[in-house]
Amino acid sequence: MKKLIAGNWKMNGDSASNAELLAGIVAGLPGLDACDVLVCPPSVYVASAVTALAGQSVAVGGQDVSVQVKGAYTGEVSADMLRDVGATYAIVGHSERRQYHGETDALVGEKAQAALAHGITPVVCIGETLAQREAGETNAVVKRQLAAVIHAVGHCVSELVLAYEPVWAIGTGQTATPEQAQAVHAVIRAQIAAATEHPERVRILYGGSMNAANATQLLAQPDIDGGLIGGASLKVADFLTIIRAAQG
Repeated sequence: MKKLIAGNWKMNGDSASNAELLAGIVAGLPGLDACDVLVCPPSVYVASAVTALAGQSVAVGGQDVSVQVKGAYTGEVSADMLRDVGATYAIVGHSERRQYHGETDALVGEKAQAALAHGITPVVCIGETLAQREAGETNAVVKRQLAAVIHAVGHCVSELVLAYEPVWAIGTGQTATPEQAQAVHAVIRAQIAAATEHPERVRILYGGSMNAANATQLLAQPDIDGGLIGGASLKVADFLTIIRAAQG
């Protein structure tokens, strides 16, 4: 199974800088086809990213998805809308959505299910805060968050992409050591193995400040199948360096 390197642009970019970023990524991709690449721009730029990447082996995704199909839900973007403009993935349950928008484990599960039901692959984020890690609750928190998603998607578990993102290592410059990350990924892998006959289909990404300097060590771990990249995905050279590290 190929590794997956996904760029989460968060609330950054504009038409000009996005075009420059995508052109730089495309220019650097020849020969780097041993892993899959995904970019997730803000929703207003998803369609233009799809257009810019036409004919390229780079997928485009949204940063969130609604549980609703359509209707009076101002500000929401449905899975059908994402698919209609050419997106194939959507990030679900990012820690910033959980923290700033009050998304619960159950809601994250519903969003994952809604995405799958409408042809979008959810990249489901799970992970603990610093207080939870210091209290020794990491495994319990991650298992609880994942259990809610498994319950919601039922027999479609093998169609998920997961991203372990220790909240204390997002945008802080801190990173879990390769050993710390691998330990949690192994816990996640075991939980997935108990929930589906095809656990090998589920890619588990690491999403806590992976960058050009640490990607090689992190991606060498046996249960880390790629990265969900934040700030480094906005820098062509850094993003390409991480993609190279994932070539295996």
